[in-house]
Amino acid sequence: MSNLKAKILKGDTVLVKAGKYKGTSGKVTSVDAANNKVIVEGVNIVKKHQKPSRANSAGGIMEITKPIHISNVGIVHPKDKTKTSRVGYEIDKKGNKTRVYRQADNKEIK
Repeated sequence: MSNLKAKILKGDTVLVKAGKYKGTSGKVTSVDAANNKVIVEGVNIVKKHQKPSRANSAGGIMEITKPIHISNVGIVHPKDKTKTSRVGYEIDKKGNKTRVYRQADNKEIK
C-alpha cells in the first residue's frame, strides 16, 4: 500500500504510455490511490460473462473497464494537447494551492 498522494485526479485527460492501449487518450473516471490504479474511459475494456440474476435478468457478456497502473499514464497538458507533463503544486502568497504542469524542459506552465 502506498502512502503517496495520486497526482492524477478524476476528470483529468491522460495519455496511455505503455501496454496494449499505448497512444490512446481518455478521461479518468476514478482513481484508486491506495493501489496506484486509475480507470480511464475507453481503455482496458474486457468482456465479462455474467449469469442471470435479479439485478441483471438477461445475463450475457458485459463489457467493463478495468483499472490500469498509474505509472502507465501521463497527464495531457491542457494548453498543449500533444504532450504529456508532470504535475507539481505551488502555494501562492495568499496560501492557495494550485496545480502546476511541468514540461520535460522544466518550463512551468500554470
